Amino acid sequence: MMITTDAAGTVDEVVQRLTRELDARGIRIFATIDHAAGAREAGLELADEVVLIFGSPAVGTALMQYDAAAGLDLPLRMLVWEDGVRTRVGYHDPHELAGSYRLAAASGVLDKLAVLLKSLAASVARDG
Repeated sequence: MMITTDAAGTVDEVVQRLTRELDARGIRIFATIDHAAGAREAGLELADEVVLIFGSPAVGTALMQYDAAAGLDLPLRMLVWEDGVRTRVGYHDPHELAGSYRLAAASGVLDKLAVLLKSLAASVARDG
């Protein structure tokens, strides 16, 4: 299930806020994927849409120690996109990983990730 929230400002502004927030929390950004730029390079049009892939190797490793296959869905990611009317921020509930992988014993870690993602989305949704 994707959890979404509206965000003040443009996609670029929200991505900048998210980048600053992750940096301030000491969370590593592994990649930034600009889907709209990729579409333009292919001669196609797409509204602004950026994915940030981020996490903590210590936390991700702990989950992969329970089930190495969880590495397919790690690190965490957030999507920032413009839907024609507003800017949105979205992410998947990390608890869903428990249904796909053997992570029942890692429920405490999944809870912490859910709180982190909710906090990040709330923080970057505000202007400034």
